[in-house]
Amino acid sequence: MSAAIGVGKEILSNCSKCKLILAHIIVTMKSLTSPDKVMCKTCKSTQSFKDPSAKKKKTSVAKVIKTARSSSGKKSTETVGEMWTKALNKASQEFKDYTIKGSFQMGDVINHPTFGQGIVEKLIDDNKIEVLFQDDFRTLMHKK
Repeated sequence: MSAAIGVGKEILSNCSKCKLILAHIIVTMKSLTSPDKVMCKTCKSTQSFKDPSAKKKKTSVAKVIKTARSSSGKKSTETVGEMWTKALNKASQEFKDYTIKGSFQMGDVINHPTFGQGIVEKLIDDNKIEVLFQDDFRTLMHKK
């Protein structure tokens, strides 16, 4: 017989802030058997309940497929590897070695010690950049 769940009880949920499956406290219920809102015991954020057992595992193909907007605004689907190859072929700059203290701009080509060669795709804020690597997009710190 399963343990009763209710407001104030502890339950495992995917925390969207921590990006982990963690213990949460049930704040509100949708029904007698279904939690609605939960509060993460680690980061204290309140969010919708996300059942960790219902989370779909990403296949290797689904992991590398990203949706990109072409210049016409239409959606096109290509793998991260294809996007990375195109961007590297267009790049005319030499590689800069990545350091957290370095300063980078959009279009810079970097050489990261762990992730390899990448292209700065977006400046997120004063000290964060989004970089396209061969396997995925990653957010990195800079100007520290």
